[in-house]
Parts: sequence; structure tokens; C-alpha cells
Amino acid sequence: MYKYANQLLASQDFFNRSTRVLEEVDSNFRPAPEMMTAAQQVAHVAQTLEWFIAGATQPEGFNLDFEAHAKELADVTSLAAARAWLSAAYAKSVEFANLTSDEELSKPLPTGPVMGGQPVSDIFWAMIEHTAHHRGALTVYSRSLGKVPPMPYGG
Repeated sequence: MYKYANQLLASQDFFNRSTRVLEEVDSNFRPAPEMMTAAQQVAHVAQTLEWFIAGATQPEGFNLDFEAHAKELADVTSLAAARAWLSAAYAKSVEFANLTSDEELSKPLPTGPVMGGQPVSDIFWAMIEHTAHHRGALTVYSRSLGKVPPMPYGG
């Protein structure tokens, strides 16, 4: 249980460190018109952390209405608000990791196209992997803005 919480906290630290060069003025930057903005990228990470917990705890599994998820992100215009959402989502994820028993974590996820039948505990690596993907995308955004993101694993 606590090992998952520690991995989530490390993921949060890596994400925050490597994206800290992005400022509120960068909120609506996007490298191309069809891409998410910087604020939307951060909000998407928060949304997806919550999505994994919901998918693991709801009998119906993961909500695959990605159009609705995208609509929720369309209104995100503030990096500060997205970061607050992300902080809250990480807190919920860490709480889930700390309060869920090993027995519950070993139960299979609901059947379906997303991780169906895998142990609930597998959502943690998926959350971390997804977050790392967007952390990397945001470092490209930073460089496109002429900023140099710090290494995520250092001080």
C-alpha cells in the first residue's frame, strides 16, 4: 500500500519539478491548434488520475466517454487552476493507495478494454506512466517557449 503512495508522490515531485518553468502566462500555449494547451495538459493529468481511481472502484469500470472528458478540459485556461486540480488529484490518489487493503488491490479490475481483469494495483503504474508521458510533452512545450526545464530527478 505505502509503496504505491510513495511512487505516486515521487511521480508528483518529478512532474512538478520538470514543469515548474511554465508560468501562468504560458497557460494557453499550444504548439499546434489541435493540441491541448499547457494548462489543459496539466488538467488532463489530474483528470486521468481521478479517472483511474473511479475506474478501479466503480462496478462499471472505466468511463470511456472521452468526448465528455475533452469537453471538461476545453474550459481550462489557467495553469494555476490546473496545478491546484493536479495537487488535489494526487492527494486523492495517495489516499486511495494508503487506505486500500492489499486484498482490495489484488482484486481484478472490471472487464473491459482498459486493463480488464488486471489487479487493481496495476492502476498505479498506469497512472505514473501516463503522468510521465505528459510530463515529457510539457517539457517540449517549455522548450518551444524558449525555457529550459530542469531534470525531473534532481534538486
